[in-house]
Amino acid sequence: MDLAQHPVQPYGGGTTSAMMASLTIARYTVLEAVRSRWLWLLLALTLGAIGLSSLLDAMALTESRQLQITVLASLLRVASVFLLTTFVIGSMARETADKGQQLLLALAFPRATYLLGKLLGYGLLAVLPALLFGSLACYYAPPLQAAMWALALLCECWIMLAFAVLCMVSLQQMPAALAACCGFYLLARSIGTLQLLARGSRPDGSHGDAASRVFDLLATLLPHFDRHSSSDWLVSQQAGLSDLAGLLTQTALFLLLLVLAALYDLYRKAV
Repeated sequence: MDLAQHPVQPYGGGTTSAMMASLTIARYTVLEAVRSRWLWLLLALTLGAIGLSSLLDAMALTESRQLQITVLASLLRVASVFLLTTFVIGSMARETADKGQQLLLALAFPRATYLLGKLLGYGLLAVLPALLFGSLACYYAPPLQAAMWALALLCECWIMLAFAVLCMVSLQQMPAALAACCGFYLLARSIGTLQLLARGSRPDGSHGDAASRVFDLLATLLPHFDRHSSSDWLVSQQAGLSDLAGLLTQTALFLLLLVLAALYDLYRKAV
């Protein structure tokens, strides 16, 4: 759905009208995903992941069930992030090219209204793969563990969506935004392993070398996606409410920082 062809109609003044405008933007954002056959692509990737994991299950000689769950959970996690991030970047790039973003920013609403509407629409889209993959995970793990894994996946997707929006607002170039999102996700996914490798390079395991300090600093600044929606949650079924509480706290903090950064760039941007 092109917002340039279906502009947000001006409402009366006040907080209620700004909220209504945000909900309208969110509604058209979701409709754009539905009408662009994004849901069919999500379903196709889900079936492909199930097929590949089933093939590995049939080929494995030992621990085939654990291997199938691990591969399936990893593929579904990457597919969720990839589909949502590329849709956000492509949608905002198309909106900028069609001058729809300039039209919305020129309306008599705070620019935060536009950003809130886009984030709300993208956030609602992230619920769909989380529900779909969480329901699928119930076939392999107890419902409680599957629900916790799905919620952790949703938090991971929300952080990546907010980062993708920030990249498009700041960089305004589709290739640069895609590269930034890929680098951010890979680094956040592997930061725990990089820390262990840096510490293991010293015989005493100390933190004195430059590499360890750099990776420790990055670990402080980046979300730990290696702890989000881990396949071990479905295989060993050892995830607890304390693990989930830590992820929710981290998600709230990073979402706040990313939204504030996007707002800052949006307000200093000329229409």
